[in-house]
Amino acid sequence: MPLMKDRKRLYMALLLLVISAAFCPALRAQTNGDLQATKQRIMELVRQEKHLEALPLLEKMVVADPADHEMHLDLGFALLAKANVSQDLSEIKALRVRARSEFIKAKETGDTHPVVDALIQGIPADGSSGPAYSTNPEARALMDQAEAFFSQGKLDDALADYQKAFLLDPKLYDAALFSGDVYMHKSDWAQAEIWYQKAIAIDPSRETAYRYSATPLMKQGKYDQARDRYVEAYITEPYSKFSFAGLSQWAQVTKSKLGHPNIDIPTNVKFDDKGDATINLDAGMLLGSKNDGSFAWIIYGGTRATWHKEKFAKTFPNEKTYRHSLNEESDALREVIHLATTNKQIKTLSPSLKKLKELDDKGLLEAYVLLALPDQGIAVDYPGYLAQNRDKLRRYVVEYFVSGGR
Repeated sequence: MPLMKDRKRLYMALLLLVISAAFCPALRAQTNGDLQATKQRIMELVRQEKHLEALPLLEKMVVADPADHEMHLDLGFALLAKANVSQDLSEIKALRVRARSEFIKAKETGDTHPVVDALIQGIPADGSSGPAYSTNPEARALMDQAEAFFSQGKLDDALADYQKAFLLDPKLYDAALFSGDVYMHKSDWAQAEIWYQKAIAIDPSRETAYRYSATPLMKQGKYDQARDRYVEAYITEPYSKFSFAGLSQWAQVTKSKLGHPNIDIPTNVKFDDKGDATINLDAGMLLGSKNDGSFAWIIYGGTRATWHKEKFAKTFPNEKTYRHSLNEESDALREVIHLATTNKQIKTLSPSLKKLKELDDKGLLEAYVLLALPDQGIAVDYPGYLAQNRDKLRRYVVEYFVSGGR
């Protein structure tokens, strides 16, 4: 299954954790040294992608130390590996349910990396699998066989079947993607790049190949180039936990801070069933001696109310139900900027208004709204904006998000 690859060896560089002394009775006889040796063996098997061989050892280790989040994570991947080689559909679902449970335990026992949330989110609670790899039955069978080989650490056999499947179905994204992954594990960076680029060419709207292609660059210490690949993954699917996890990995290694600009919007708007607006505005913005344009937030709610009553239907005539849109939010923020900047008494804008104006002047206000302020309604507008403004989204992420909000 594709989830097997999403770990991307995030944890292989960590030092071995100290094993807890609170072992269950059945394992008390084992010395700390024995458990460390077992753990070393597990780490080596995982490094070699021999997840099935590691499975029985991992099941003992999570009993020996239930608080070890790394062992729960590895057990989850081992269970997915077993699902890859199983031919029994009921067993596959049960193994995927168990794998999801282990990823949840990893999070509960202290694993804070975003990839864990992505793994949990990526497996349905009932353990059901995603769509088939290919409509070509022969290519589909080869992919299943290749995944089984990969789960056993038989990389050459896996690669051969991935590439046979690709020849049968040249639009098979996962065949190209996983071929690149095998080459990455073999440290053949040039071939890995070739195959990742094939996957990107097949479907540039999927974030996975951009993200995978960053791994060889990270391994070579080419962090700026790796960042650019993670950025492409993020702007391709910004609401995916996996794409965010990729950028987070880069930020941890490079000791960078991720973050959107610190902009305080001191008002919110809610609409009732009749479409009437309730506008809550921080009274402190209107009172006192502030002379930084903060009063301009008074127009935000009114602008959004107008969109709800009139402008949405005119702007989106094919949509029968109102939603909070990118156009509405951007328009409301621009009205605030306009009111604040056209008042001749205002000499210095508040930090939030100053940053909003800066984003607007650079043509990046919509990118900020889509990436920093998305809700279910605004997210609907993302694909259309991405198709026409990928460069602006990229600029926003590079200039602001991966720079800690700047």
